[in-house]
Amino acid sequence: MGAPKGNPLRSRLNSPEPLFGGWCTLPTSFAAELVGTSGVDYAVVDMQHGLTGYSDLVSMLQAITLAGAVPMVRIPFGDHGIAQRALDAGAMGLIFPMINTVALAEDAVRSCRYPPLGERSYGPIRARLHIDIDTEWVNQQVLCLVQIETKEAMDNLDGILAVPGIDGVYVGPADLALSHGMPPGKSSSELDELLSRIAQACGTHSRIPAIHSLSGADARDKVALGYRMCSIGSDSVWLGSAYTQQVALAREQTSEAAGGLY
Repeated sequence: MGAPKGNPLRSRLNSPEPLFGGWCTLPTSFAAELVGTSGVDYAVVDMQHGLTGYSDLVSMLQAITLAGAVPMVRIPFGDHGIAQRALDAGAMGLIFPMINTVALAEDAVRSCRYPPLGERSYGPIRARLHIDIDTEWVNQQVLCLVQIETKEAMDNLDGILAVPGIDGVYVGPADLALSHGMPPGKSSSELDELLSRIAQACGTHSRIPAIHSLSGADARDKVALGYRMCSIGSDSVWLGSAYTQQVALAREQTSEAAGGLY
């Protein structure tokens, strides 16, 4: 047998270089392939707010992998059955939304770690091709990121980050802003203060700080706040904004600057 396969992000997270990701909301492998070949380090298939169902997921993970990016999935809230199926299908990391309490964080760990660390059922039908079948090794390779995006989560931040088996957080800035009385998609000093607090807490607990950003420039701003992984907009955002810009150019009109969350 050859050497165990694994998650390429693991070793790269040990260096100071930030990682930039793509976000897939369109339920097609070709869109995922385009995102994967754009130069991103990883690409997330969004099954919470995106249009992808499980029937589309496997081909999208295949496309991302063949494009050279690391495939990840954001599962629907509380759907730990889909979490295990996404891992069996070859996802190398999961993002769990709306993790507001220690108990929810512990549930996330249980669904993505094999015993004795969790309760993931054994059946790596496609994952065995890309990560391996050794359960101890797989537990070390799969990324478990929990979303911090509400006032309740902020109140429980240190407790959530202390849960064994969690690798880091993925900040949802839109919901974080909404839960604190701010409009989504707008920068502010108050929001930056919250984001800095999360990044600093991740440093204290040796966790990965990850976040969603509006654009490449916004991603750089988030890196300056201490974030190590930044996803940049989404496939649907860039398709819509770029096409709008080109049509406006053809009509000799102006259009708003491109960018957006989802």
